[in-house]
Amino acid sequence: MALKYRITKRKDNIGPEGQEYYIMQAIGTGEIDIKRLSYLISNECTVKRPDVVAVLTALGDKMKELLADGHVINLENIGRFKMGFKSTPQPSPELLRPHEIKKFHINYQPTPEMKNWLKGKSIDVIKEPRKR
Repeated sequence: MALKYRITKRKDNIGPEGQEYYIMQAIGTGEIDIKRLSYLISNECTVKRPDVVAVLTALGDKMKELLADGHVINLENIGRFKMGFKSTPQPSPELLRPHEIKKFHINYQPTPEMKNWLKGKSIDVIKEPRKR
């Protein structure tokens, strides 16, 4: 299987003329839910699908709890997850308060192996077939 892409026309709204250009854009080929993921994992090991579902569900719950406590979660062969947020800037540090936080997000840092995999050009890429 290969990652599909399409060619998309974009308009440069920042430039003086609104110049058009083209980009290659990766296309998602569908979403994998926990039921399907647990099935795929259970077929590669001795753990049964319900057990995989239980572990993945517990992992999600525990990650929320630990991230909210400020922990960095290191999933060794996947990468590190850390909580972050955006807040309203103030002219002085004394004016910064927790209610200035606009939204929370999770920062993901892939492992060096994952980064090398992304750099290695070992991912097959094919152009999306034209729709008729």
